[in-house]
Amino acid sequence: MNRLDRDILKIMPDGTEKHINPFTGTEVWFIPGRRNRPFASKRTENPEKIVKHSPEDYCDFCAGRYFNTTPEKSRIVLNNGQYECQDQLAPEDIFSKPAEFRRISNLFEIVTVNYWKKNFNYKLSDKNQRRKEKYLSSELGRNHVIAIINMKLKLSGYSEEQIKSISVDEKLAMSDAFFGGAHELIIPRRHYTEAAEYTTDLNASGSLTPVEHAEYFRFTIQSVRDIYDNNRYVRYVSVFQNWLREAGASFDHLHTQLVGLDEWGVSVERELELASRYPNMYNEFAANFAAYNNFVICENDFAIAFADIGHRNPTVAIFSKSEHCRPSEHTEQELKGFSDIVHGIHAAMGSNISCNEEWYYMPVDSVIPMPWHVLIKWRISIQAGFEGGTKIYVNPMAVSEVRDYLVPRLFDLRYQNRIAPFAIAEECPVKPNSLKYYLYKRTT
Repeated sequence: MNRLDRDILKIMPDGTEKHINPFTGTEVWFIPGRRNRPFASKRTENPEKIVKHSPEDYCDFCAGRYFNTTPEKSRIVLNNGQYECQDQLAPEDIFSKPAEFRRISNLFEIVTVNYWKKNFNYKLSDKNQRRKEKYLSSELGRNHVIAIINMKLKLSGYSEEQIKSISVDEKLAMSDAFFGGAHELIIPRRHYTEAAEYTTDLNASGSLTPVEHAEYFRFTIQSVRDIYDNNRYVRYVSVFQNWLREAGASFDHLHTQLVGLDEWGVSVERELELASRYPNMYNEFAANFAAYNNFVICENDFAIAFADIGHRNPTVAIFSKSEHCRPSEHTEQELKGFSDIVHGIHAAMGSNISCNEEWYYMPVDSVIPMPWHVLIKWRISIQAGFEGGTKIYVNPMAVSEVRDYLVPRLFDLRYQNRIAPFAIAEECPVKPNSLKYYLYKRTT
């Protein structure tokens, strides 16, 4: 029996919910009485008063510590109220103006530049090679790169003697990862919100304005496109955000990660294999299913958000309604509309729920349409032996509880003009087959 032919949601007389993710086959139960409270991260238990610093220097991602990270690939700055992208900034100009968003290489790559070199004979593109040579031609840039390499070696367990024994030329060769690697970070400017008083007042995705969040998305998409353009062996760029330590973050400073891969990954492969046999499955088993079961949270002309089934943690799914299946193909209006819904969900959650934001979209070498969609998973529970032994996962919240937690907060935020205006709960039109991804082949 195929996973799409099974009863994907069953509610027992005692209130137990049994649901199966139609795309992954993951089986999840919600059992009344096993709710996991509170939602907030443990870091909220003893908040400390913060001392305001300008520029901020609370972690290595802050504006006061630009040289504590790898060389910048590009940044977004504000000029006369307009966002402007600056590429390949000279090291002498790094502190000339604060960056609203920065794009840098991850110091510790998941898929390393050596992976690409040894497995694919990868070399830096002409663009990235020129960028490296230009940066290293500056004494400040050269010293910055060597200092970062030394720090990486030390954090990797090298002794001082071992680090000193490595020649400058060898260290500069190691810096290829900083200029042409395929694991990057997009980092917004603020560590804390502008009105912050305590260490719990972190600047999260929902703390941004709708305009800032849309620019955050736009810059991320632009960076994804650049990874593809400069490494022809990349077949898929995984985009994700780990918010707070419980979700795997190394720093409590907002950032999104981009990781280039030479394959799609099992999750995307499975979805596309199913989509080849069930062309309308994202409507039938995602948007339509959510509408028929009253799981829809909010909606506009470009996206729909709903509490999703079949996940180990409480999860909100946001699907683009566009016929365009890749983020880079979305129009400005479509991108802003999709961003507004994602931003609204984050804002309603607040900054103290640990979560992962995961992007899914049609790979560059796929001919099977897949709508761009984002899953926001709340990391508020710890898996135990029962889950590992049975592969039945216990979710601490009912699907309707996720919806009911967010909806009143969205109404409050809309009243305060802190989110973009869009339909919430019963206001949503929830028209059948609102996702138009299936038109993709006929329009490209």
